[in-house]
Amino acid sequence: MRLKITHRTEYSYDAPVQYLLQRLRLLPLSGQTQTVNAWTIKVDGAREELRFADHFGNDTRLVSIEGGHNAIIVEASGEVMTRDTSGVSGPHQGFAPLWLFTQETPLTMIGAGIRGLAEAVGKGTDIERLHRLMALIGERVAYTSGATNAATPAEEALALKTGVCQDHSHIFATAARAMGFPARYVSGYLMMDAAVEQAASHAWAEAHVPGLGWVAFDPANGISPDERYVRIAIGRDYRDASPVSGILLGQVQEKLAVTVSVEQ
Repeated sequence: MRLKITHRTEYSYDAPVQYLLQRLRLLPLSGQTQTVNAWTIKVDGAREELRFADHFGNDTRLVSIEGGHNAIIVEASGEVMTRDTSGVSGPHQGFAPLWLFTQETPLTMIGAGIRGLAEAVGKGTDIERLHRLMALIGERVAYTSGATNAATPAEEALALKTGVCQDHSHIFATAARAMGFPARYVSGYLMMDAAVEQAASHAWAEAHVPGLGWVAFDPANGISPDERYVRIAIGRDYRDASPVSGILLGQVQEKLAVTVSVEQ
């Protein structure tokens, strides 16, 4: 499937910014599930300082503002040809060793709730157990926009029984690790059937299965990602793979506006 994507992020401030440094992970890479036909990243109001591939293999760019600016606009857009691989993205690659994806992070610490969730999965083949885990998360954690934030840990989201795709992905990765699978967080885009315009990008999780490699699961939608999905970045959790993050110096009020469009 050929998808056209535009992702616009606009930060505005009530006074000139003393100093701002932002990290952008907004460039999709070609691989088993997708081929990038064209992609551009435009930044208005800031200058690019550095461009590199991080230890997870994500294209990463640092941009900065220093004095005199009240806004920064980042727009990523392009076309990607996607393929349905039943969620299989292939063998492990990159500098980060596989064992790194078995470790906890502050957002994916295993508590009693997630340990119980992992135990409730029961027996079966690896794929059967992971699909059952995905279904259980969908049943126990309702999708509710604004119920959590970027700092909400997986255990807390499970206890709240509500969250967004970020929380579903954190819970899945945490529980999969408790079940013995290396697991990682994936940020990207999803073409929705009901709307082209969206308020945010999407997220899902992957577990490493012997004999198959990385296999993707989207608990928020109850499926393994197909040709409607475009992957951007990976990591142990949201902080490793967030599209835009940064630091701001100075006493200013910040407003954020994000628009995403994904269409065939």
